[in-house]
Amino acid sequence: MSAPGPLDVWHKLADTSVLLDGFHALKHALRFGAEVPVAVTTDRAAALALADELAPDVRNTLDALLTQVPAPAYRSLVPRPHPTEIAALAVRPSRAANLDRLARTPRIAPVVVLDNPRNLGNAGAVIRLAAGFGATGVVTTGTLDPWHPTVVRGGAGLHFATAVERLTVAELPSGPVFALDPEGEDIRGTKITDDAILAFGSERSGLSADLRARADHLVALPMRPQVSSYNLATSVAMTLYHWSATGGAPHVP
Repeated sequence: MSAPGPLDVWHKLADTSVLLDGFHALKHALRFGAEVPVAVTTDRAAALALADELAPDVRNTLDALLTQVPAPAYRSLVPRPHPTEIAALAVRPSRAANLDRLARTPRIAPVVVLDNPRNLGNAGAVIRLAAGFGATGVVTTGTLDPWHPTVVRGGAGLHFATAVERLTVAELPSGPVFALDPEGEDIRGTKITDDAILAFGSERSGLSADLRARADHLVALPMRPQVSSYNLATSVAMTLYHWSATGGAPHVP
Protein backbone atom coordinates (compact mmCIF):
# COMPACT_ATOMS: atom_id res chain seq x y z
CA MET A 1 0.00 0.00 0.00
CA SER A 2 1.40 3.40 -0.97
CA ALA A 3 1.97 6.13 1.62
CA PRO A 4 -0.81 8.71 1.95
CA GLY A 5 -0.35 11.81 -0.20
CA PRO A 6 -0.27 15.36 1.14
CA LEU A 7 -3.94 15.94 0.41
CA ASP A 8 -4.88 12.76 2.32
CA VAL A 9 -2.76 13.90 5.27
CA TRP A 10 -4.34 17.35 5.09
CA HIS A 11 -7.90 16.06 5.18
CA LYS A 12 -7.06 13.75 8.08
CA LEU A 13 -5.52 16.52 10.21
CA ALA A 14 -7.45 19.63 9.16
CA ASP A 15 -10.07 19.58 11.93
CA THR A 16 -7.52 19.40 14.76
CA SER A 17 -4.64 21.47 13.39
CA VAL A 18 -3.72 25.14 13.08
CA LEU A 19 -4.02 26.53 9.55
CA LEU A 20 -0.94 28.47 8.46
CA ASP A 21 -2.14 30.61 5.61
CA GLY A 22 0.62 31.98 3.38
CA PHE A 23 4.40 32.09 3.25
CA HIS A 24 4.95 34.43 6.20
CA ALA A 25 2.75 32.43 8.57
CA LEU A 26 4.61 29.23 7.70
CA LYS A 27 7.99 30.96 7.93
CA HIS A 28 7.32 32.34 11.41
CA ALA A 29 5.83 29.09 12.70
CA LEU A 30 8.91 27.15 11.59
CA ARG A 31 11.27 29.71 13.11
CA PHE A 32 9.62 29.28 16.49
CA GLY A 33 9.55 25.51 16.55
CA ALA A 34 6.10 24.59 15.26
CA GLU A 35 5.53 20.99 14.28
CA VAL A 36 4.28 21.11 10.68
CA PRO A 37 3.20 17.73 9.30
CA VAL A 38 2.06 18.96 5.87
CA ALA A 39 2.61 22.01 3.66
CA VAL A 40 1.47 22.60 0.09
CA THR A 41 1.96 25.15 -2.65
CA THR A 42 0.95 25.60 -6.24
CA ASP A 43 4.53 26.49 -7.25
CA ARG A 44 7.47 24.99 -5.33
CA ALA A 45 10.08 26.85 -7.32
CA ALA A 46 8.46 30.22 -6.59
CA ALA A 47 8.03 29.35 -2.91
CA LEU A 48 11.68 28.39 -2.53
CA ALA A 49 12.77 31.51 -4.40
CA LEU A 50 10.74 33.53 -1.91
CA ALA A 51 12.50 31.72 0.91
CA ASP A 52 15.90 32.46 -0.64
CA GLU A 53 14.98 36.14 -0.70
CA LEU A 54 13.13 36.59 2.59
CA ALA A 55 13.89 33.66 4.88
CA PRO A 56 17.05 31.75 3.98
CA ASP A 57 17.15 30.40 7.55
CA VAL A 58 14.17 28.13 6.83
CA ARG A 59 14.82 27.48 3.16
CA ASN A 60 16.12 23.93 3.60
CA THR A 61 13.25 23.05 5.92
CA LEU A 62 10.76 24.34 3.35
CA ASP A 63 12.52 22.42 0.59
CA ALA A 64 11.98 19.18 2.50
CA LEU A 65 8.44 20.04 3.56
CA LEU A 66 6.63 21.65 0.62
CA THR A 67 4.66 19.57 -1.86
CA GLN A 68 3.36 21.05 -5.10
CA VAL A 69 -0.34 20.48 -5.76
CA PRO A 70 -2.65 21.68 -8.55
CA ALA A 71 -4.16 25.12 -8.02
CA PRO A 72 -7.76 23.79 -7.74
CA ALA A 73 -6.65 21.35 -5.02
CA TYR A 74 -4.89 24.13 -3.08
CA ARG A 75 -7.94 26.40 -3.31
CA SER A 76 -10.16 23.61 -1.97
CA LEU A 77 -8.11 23.48 1.23
CA VAL A 78 -8.23 27.10 2.37
CA PRO A 79 -11.22 29.44 2.83
CA ARG A 80 -9.37 32.47 1.42
CA PRO A 81 -6.44 31.61 -0.85
CA HIS A 82 -3.33 33.60 0.08
CA PRO A 83 -1.48 35.53 -2.67
CA THR A 84 1.63 33.37 -2.09
CA GLU A 85 -0.48 30.22 -2.64
CA ILE A 86 1.20 28.41 0.24
CA ALA A 87 -0.62 26.73 3.11
CA ALA A 88 0.31 24.35 5.90
CA LEU A 89 -1.09 22.65 8.98
CA ALA A 90 0.67 22.86 12.33
CA VAL A 91 0.17 21.09 15.63
CA ARG A 92 -1.28 23.46 18.23
CA PRO A 93 0.98 23.86 21.29
CA SER A 94 -0.32 22.04 24.34
CA ARG A 95 -2.47 24.04 26.71
CA ALA A 96 -0.52 22.63 29.65
CA ALA A 97 2.77 23.92 28.23
CA ASN A 98 1.30 27.37 27.59
CA LEU A 99 -0.21 27.57 31.08
CA ASP A 100 3.14 26.57 32.57
CA ARG A 101 4.87 29.29 30.57
CA LEU A 102 2.34 31.91 31.67
CA ALA A 103 2.59 30.90 35.34
CA ARG A 104 6.36 30.61 35.53
CA THR A 105 8.07 33.17 37.77
CA PRO A 106 10.01 35.34 37.85
CA ARG A 107 8.74 36.68 34.52
CA ILE A 108 11.04 38.73 32.37
CA ALA A 109 8.30 40.20 30.17
CA PRO A 110 4.63 41.13 30.63
CA VAL A 111 1.55 39.09 29.77
CA VAL A 112 -0.97 40.90 27.55
CA VAL A 113 -4.63 40.33 28.42
CA LEU A 114 -7.41 41.18 25.98
CA ASP A 115 -10.57 41.39 28.05
CA ASN A 116 -13.50 40.05 26.03
CA PRO A 117 -12.20 41.19 22.62
CA ARG A 118 -14.57 41.14 19.65
CA ASN A 119 -12.49 41.66 16.52
CA LEU A 120 -10.55 38.65 15.23
CA GLY A 121 -8.17 40.74 13.16
CA ASN A 122 -7.33 42.98 16.10
CA ALA A 123 -6.53 39.94 18.24
CA GLY A 124 -4.18 38.63 15.55
CA ALA A 125 -2.42 41.98 15.28
CA VAL A 126 -1.93 42.05 19.06
CA ILE A 127 -0.35 38.59 19.05
CA ARG A 128 2.02 39.70 16.31
CA LEU A 129 2.98 42.76 18.38
CA ALA A 130 3.41 40.75 21.56
CA ALA A 131 5.69 38.28 19.79
CA GLY A 132 7.78 41.13 18.41
CA PHE A 133 8.26 42.67 21.85
CA GLY A 134 9.01 39.31 23.46
CA ALA A 135 5.94 39.31 25.72
CA THR A 136 5.46 36.19 27.81
CA GLY A 137 2.05 35.58 26.29
CA VAL A 138 -1.33 36.84 25.14
CA VAL A 139 -4.47 35.82 27.00
CA THR A 140 -8.04 36.47 25.95
CA THR A 141 -11.09 36.36 28.19
CA GLY A 142 -14.62 35.88 26.91
CA THR A 143 -15.82 33.96 23.87
CA LEU A 144 -13.26 34.84 21.19
CA ASP A 145 -10.99 31.89 20.34
CA PRO A 146 -7.43 33.27 20.04
CA TRP A 147 -6.55 30.30 17.79
CA HIS A 148 -9.35 30.99 15.30
CA PRO A 149 -7.95 30.80 11.73
CA THR A 150 -8.61 34.52 11.17
CA VAL A 151 -6.66 35.38 14.32
CA VAL A 152 -3.79 33.14 13.25
CA ARG A 153 -3.79 34.77 9.82
CA GLY A 154 -3.65 38.22 11.44
CA GLY A 155 -0.83 37.03 13.70
CA ALA A 156 1.26 35.86 10.71
CA GLY A 157 2.08 32.57 12.38
CA LEU A 158 3.57 34.23 15.48
CA HIS A 159 1.23 32.36 17.84
CA PHE A 160 4.15 29.93 18.06
CA ALA A 161 6.48 32.66 19.36
CA THR A 162 4.50 33.36 22.54
CA ALA A 163 1.97 31.62 24.81
CA VAL A 164 -1.57 32.19 23.51
CA GLU A 165 -4.52 30.99 25.59
CA ARG A 166 -8.09 31.81 26.61
CA LEU A 167 -8.71 32.08 30.38
CA THR A 168 -11.19 33.54 32.80
CA VAL A 169 -10.24 36.58 34.86
CA ALA A 170 -9.94 34.31 37.91
CA GLU A 171 -7.44 32.12 36.03
CA LEU A 172 -5.07 34.92 35.03
CA PRO A 173 -1.44 34.43 36.10
CA SER A 174 -0.09 36.23 39.13
CA GLY A 175 1.48 39.66 38.89
CA PRO A 176 0.54 43.31 39.19
CA VAL A 177 -2.30 44.20 36.83
CA PHE A 178 -1.89 47.42 34.86
CA ALA A 179 -5.28 48.05 33.25
CA LEU A 180 -5.71 50.61 30.49
CA ASP A 181 -8.54 53.00 31.26
CA PRO A 182 -9.29 56.60 30.20
CA GLU A 183 -9.67 57.54 33.89
CA GLY A 184 -6.26 56.15 34.84
CA GLU A 185 -2.99 57.90 35.57
CA ASP A 186 -0.90 59.02 32.60
CA ILE A 187 1.19 56.00 31.62
CA ARG A 188 4.19 58.23 30.97
CA GLY A 189 4.64 58.63 34.72
CA THR A 190 4.30 54.91 35.43
CA LYS A 191 7.00 52.25 35.57
CA ILE A 192 5.66 48.99 34.16
CA THR A 193 7.40 46.02 35.71
CA ASP A 194 8.57 42.96 33.80
CA ASP A 195 6.09 40.75 35.67
CA ALA A 196 3.13 42.97 34.76
CA ILE A 197 -0.23 41.82 33.48
CA LEU A 198 -1.24 44.43 30.86
CA ALA A 199 -5.02 44.43 30.52
CA PHE A 200 -6.96 46.00 27.66
CA GLY A 201 -10.74 46.27 27.51
CA SER A 202 -12.89 45.31 24.56
CA GLU A 203 -13.08 47.62 21.57
CA ARG A 204 -16.68 48.54 22.38
CA SER A 205 -17.26 48.36 26.14
CA GLY A 206 -13.86 48.68 27.78
CA LEU A 207 -12.79 46.72 30.87
CA SER A 208 -15.17 44.27 32.48
CA ALA A 209 -16.11 44.78 36.12
CA ASP A 210 -14.20 41.64 37.11
CA LEU A 211 -10.96 42.76 35.52
CA ARG A 212 -11.30 46.31 36.79
CA ALA A 213 -11.68 44.89 40.30
CA ARG A 214 -8.51 42.83 39.80
CA ALA A 215 -6.48 45.86 38.64
CA ASP A 216 -3.63 47.16 40.80
CA HIS A 217 -3.07 50.21 38.59
CA LEU A 218 -5.31 52.06 36.14
CA VAL A 219 -3.22 53.78 33.48
CA ALA A 220 -4.14 55.88 30.47
CA LEU A 221 -2.41 56.55 27.16
CA PRO A 222 -1.86 60.18 26.16
CA MET A 223 -4.67 61.27 23.89
CA ARG A 224 -5.80 64.57 22.44
CA PRO A 225 -9.13 65.84 23.86
CA GLN A 226 -12.19 64.86 21.84
CA VAL A 227 -10.44 61.81 20.35
CA SER A 228 -12.50 58.94 21.74
CA SER A 229 -10.09 55.99 21.58
CA TYR A 230 -7.23 54.22 19.87
CA ASN A 231 -7.41 50.98 17.93
CA LEU A 232 -6.78 48.02 20.26
CA ALA A 233 -3.56 46.95 18.57
CA THR A 234 -2.30 50.53 18.64
CA SER A 235 -2.97 50.72 22.38
CA VAL A 236 -1.08 47.49 22.97
CA ALA A 237 1.83 48.69 20.83
CA MET A 238 2.08 51.99 22.72
CA THR A 239 1.97 50.23 26.09
CA LEU A 240 4.57 47.60 25.19
CA TYR A 241 6.80 50.30 23.76
CA HIS A 242 6.50 52.24 27.01
CA TRP A 243 7.48 49.10 28.92
CA SER A 244 10.48 48.49 26.68
CA ALA A 245 11.59 52.11 26.72
CA THR A 246 11.58 52.31 30.51
CA GLY A 247 13.71 49.27 31.21
CA GLY A 248 12.12 46.24 29.60
CA ALA A 249 13.47 44.83 26.39
CA PRO A 250 12.54 42.18 23.84
CA HIS A 251 13.65 38.79 25.07
CA VAL A 252 16.01 36.92 22.78
CA PRO A 253 16.15 33.23 23.72
